[in-house]
Amino acid sequence: MRIDEIRNLTDEDLQKERSRTHREKMNLRFQHATRQLTNTSQFKVARRKLARINTIIRERQVDEK
Repeated sequence: MRIDEIRNLTDEDLQKERSRTHREKMNLRFQHATRQLTNTSQFKVARRKLARINTIIRERQVDEK
């Protein structure tokens, strides 16, 4: 998901996407620990997506003040 796509989401959708991405990141960690994860770059993608979402949420919080 690109940054402009994330910016177009509503606040509620951002929260849902953040929890979904966090769950995905946890599942990838478990798969890696049990050696079921074949494409380890998926973890990096999920981590960066979560960082982008958190950044947009924080930007909106600062703009409200």
